[in-house]
Amino acid sequence: MRFMTTSDKPDNASETPAEPPVEHTGVAAQDWAKASADPQYRAAVVDLLGALAYGELAAFERLAEDAKLAPTLADKAELAKMASAEFHHYEKLRDRLTEIGEEPTLAMEPFVAALDGFHRQTAPSDWLEGLVKAYVGDSIASDFYREVAARLDTDSRELVLAVLDDTGHAGFAVEKVRAAIDAEPRVGGRLALWARRLMGEALSQSQRVVADRDALSTMLVGGVADGFDLAEVGRMFSRITEAHTKRMAALGLAA
Repeated sequence: MRFMTTSDKPDNASETPAEPPVEHTGVAAQDWAKASADPQYRAAVVDLLGALAYGELAAFERLAEDAKLAPTLADKAELAKMASAEFHHYEKLRDRLTEIGEEPTLAMEPFVAALDGFHRQTAPSDWLEGLVKAYVGDSIASDFYREVAARLDTDSRELVLAVLDDTGHAGFAVEKVRAAIDAEPRVGGRLALWARRLMGEALSQSQRVVADRDALSTMLVGGVADGFDLAEVGRMFSRITEAHTKRMAALGLAA
């Protein structure tokens, strides 16, 4: 679900009108101390933080690997800086799990197989595919977490949104990919097919993870406090798909 943080509004993407502030109600207006009195809600948040924490740790590892494919020393250094940012995000989540009395490794463990499987199935064959994966594929997961964060208690929401902050990969990826396509237009077709594959794999993997975790799935379909109803789940995935289309356009690729 969570693989690498990227911004959903790169510098050269089309600007959209600012949305009005959201007025939070129910659990979303409560702090952790009050909201966590519901054991099912607490279990859902622990799952969410565990999935995010392992995603950040995996992102750190993957960026370190991707740095080996970097064509220049400057590119290698840029990825190293981003990997460091991802590890700091992991530390925040790890510390929060410890703070609320949960063992971080136990919270992460249920998500290891699914996330590692996703990364095996979508291993990039070159530098450009790695950039597209980080920018397009992983942003789908970030969009999903932002949607869920709107329903979280104030303390959990603040943490989740903080670790979804852009590490700088968005603008970097757009610049490098667009330059490569300008230099060799045929590259665009290959990368567009790769991005479509990533889209399908990321959505399928996210749905599988949620389906396997009762507390998370119950939250999403409205069984916990102010969760989504089934119609809202459909709208949520429509918004995620729309954001994907915009990112493809920012890269100069057809969705």
